[in-house]
Amino acid sequence: MDLRELVSALNDFASLSLAESWDNVGLLVEPSPPHTVNTLFVTNDLTEEVMEEAVQKKADLILSYHPPIFTPLKRVTWKTWKERLVVQALEHRIGIYSPHTAYDAIPHGVNNWLTKGLGEILLKTNKQVKVIHQYMLCGDLPLFSFLSAFTAPSMSFLRVEGEEQTRVSLNCSQKALLEVVALLSQNSRLYHKTEILSLQKPLLPHTGMGRLCTLSEPVSLSDIIERIKSHLKLPHVRIAVGTGKTLESPVKKAALCAGSGSSVLKGMEADLYLTGEMSHHDVLDAVANGISVILCEHSNTERGFLSELRDMLAIHLQNKINIVVSEKDRDPLQVA
Repeated sequence: MDLRELVSALNDFASLSLAESWDNVGLLVEPSPPHTVNTLFVTNDLTEEVMEEAVQKKADLILSYHPPIFTPLKRVTWKTWKERLVVQALEHRIGIYSPHTAYDAIPHGVNNWLTKGLGEILLKTNKQVKVIHQYMLCGDLPLFSFLSAFTAPSMSFLRVEGEEQTRVSLNCSQKALLEVVALLSQNSRLYHKTEILSLQKPLLPHTGMGRLCTLSEPVSLSDIIERIKSHLKLPHVRIAVGTGKTLESPVKKAALCAGSGSSVLKGMEADLYLTGEMSHHDVLDAVANGISVILCEHSNTERGFLSELRDMLAIHLQNKINIVVSEKDRDPLQVA
């Protein structure tokens, strides 16, 4: 498949508009076109060891769940490991694509896979449903000529009586708004005559960053622990037992979030919080409220999804390309 065709198909599988605003998702490294993708290499984290594996397996595009480029790079040299990843990707003509929180939000994504470790679920609710913020800029006709070179999703006109009352509106994302305001600030008259209105566009149903699950039957905390270890293929997890609870206390409702779940789980009414990592003080808060916590380390709550992802993408892409899951990818933390 052509790279651009494949990226379009990947965006159809999980819309990048579902990703959090702070995230860095989509095509991060693009070899010069034309670029054909025969092998898609899937990993949770793109480390140098994983990049070496991708080169050996003749990958044309790496789908890295976590974006290897997150904070801006000021230079691309051989000095730091993340810069070296970009150098190696371009030298070997390998693209890099990251979906990250878009895969967290979709109903067939990472969090849905994580719920399967709880056992039979009677009711599952998506939590932390995000709202997409868009902005509308309204001003008189000169605003149009000023922004005519700016690419935007839509632009519309409203004519009242007389040209002096002609109004133009521009819809844009929060990221694009910063660029527009920077342009407008160069013209004080336009800047002061422009209105900025916040629009809210709800997400699709069944999307969200976490899950609140009601089990079909109460299960002891000790049994839930064993189920989670089996599902994640882990010999150990970390457990904090809620105040007034024991390992034999029943778990009926569990709130979960893959990765780092503190901000999503905080305040959720449940018997159990399941995530990769939480801050010390957030664990203390949960325990004080009688909520037990299972921590599995960050990427251990995500990596097992990759095999399921491979099968779903094979169907979505009509088996047009070879999809390989990394064997070198692993969580950096181990129990010694």
